[in-house]
Amino acid sequence: MHLKLQQYLIYTLYLTFLLSHLSYAKEPIVPLPQKPDYNEAKAQIGKQLFFDPILSRDRNISCASCHNFSYGGADKRTVSLGVDNRKGNIQSPTVLNARFNFRQFWNGRAIDLLDQAHGPLLNPKEMALSKEEITQRINASQKYKKLFKTVYHTDNITMDMVIDTIVEFEKALVTPNSKFDRYLRGEIALSPKEQEGYLNFKELGCVTCHNGINIGGNSFQKIGLFNPYPYSDAFPDRYSVTGKDYDKNVFKVPTLRNIALTAPYLHDGAAKSLKEAIIVMSFHNLGYRISDEKIAKIEAFLKTLTGEPPAILMDN
Repeated sequence: MHLKLQQYLIYTLYLTFLLSHLSYAKEPIVPLPQKPDYNEAKAQIGKQLFFDPILSRDRNISCASCHNFSYGGADKRTVSLGVDNRKGNIQSPTVLNARFNFRQFWNGRAIDLLDQAHGPLLNPKEMALSKEEITQRINASQKYKKLFKTVYHTDNITMDMVIDTIVEFEKALVTPNSKFDRYLRGEIALSPKEQEGYLNFKELGCVTCHNGINIGGNSFQKIGLFNPYPYSDAFPDRYSVTGKDYDKNVFKVPTLRNIALTAPYLHDGAAKSLKEAIIVMSFHNLGYRISDEKIAKIEAFLKTLTGEPPAILMDN
């Protein structure tokens, strides 16, 4: 009897799980986890480092300078400025939900967050420090010596530890419970305009590239697939990684989560508004111009993708 009761409970829990997922089981987009997994102690150290200009050569900028959480973890400037006001060469993508991207950077040259985190710190146009300088600075800080010893149980802070904490913080930067996620979970309804915008988004083909948990970030695609988009080798695309001509103007598809917060848009920052981004992408990558009415509906849908701020950012 005890075994049968146990089996019944397992079956009931499984059935409840299935029913709770039926609302989005057939959708090309799935909700973000409401409580992402990460190491809290490491993430809290990484949070301090992310906002600390100690990691830049001139001690004037931090990771947060180019990934501003007031602008959806992105940069409102066309390109970011590094040490000595050196200009970057591409629009800074959002760091929010970056853990769900299949590659990092616009051209996908980093395979994961661990690989990516080294780049800006060592880049002469960004933070412009060496690994040795970073570890010297962190080891010279009594604050960080104490924090790292609590977690890593050592008096010698290494570069791997520094990167480990920053990555753990970035893993915590998940924005759950957007209106659209709640709709997918069957908790609320979209407005008629938002619902029609989502249908347009699917029917017109936007969802071909913008799908999955991050509504993008899971493939490389060419901008200008149907109508050519101006090419410039000033922007590091897949060609800069592979050297193959067909990879020119090919970039990692950006996430659309929190897209209403992250203007300007595209790798070159050329689209200054969400409406303009929809117009540009529908023409260049879908092959036609869509009506103002459909643009407005798609924009309304995209605004439902703004999630809650990550819990770790709400801590003092």
